[in-house]
Amino acid sequence: MTPNEFIDNKAPQLAQYGKAFLNNQLDFNEIQLYLWDTLEEWQQFNHQGDAQSDMERVFWHLLHALDKWPDWMIRGNQFLRKQIDDCCEYLSIGGQCPSGCIGHRPSSM
Repeated sequence: MTPNEFIDNKAPQLAQYGKAFLNNQLDFNEIQLYLWDTLEEWQQFNHQGDAQSDMERVFWHLLHALDKWPDWMIRGNQFLRKQIDDCCEYLSIGGQCPSGCIGHRPSSM
């Protein structure tokens, strides 16, 4: 599987998880499990290098944000919440790339 195929497959799922969390329809632990499953799957392919597209950069940025910030911070910080929402929207329907997304591919575990 190419990196583009991986991102094309996983981006809508990640966006759906993010939106469901923001709408209080999904427990944050479910997102954490999804993130680790996604990272494990990514490691199977051993893709190296920089993110190759805006879609990939936003994907990794969102994944990292959901991993880094605790649920209470995401819910309580309006700037962070909007950035996560904007990333989810972009991964779902496209449009203009959200500003400040500097996602990088994860390094080997």
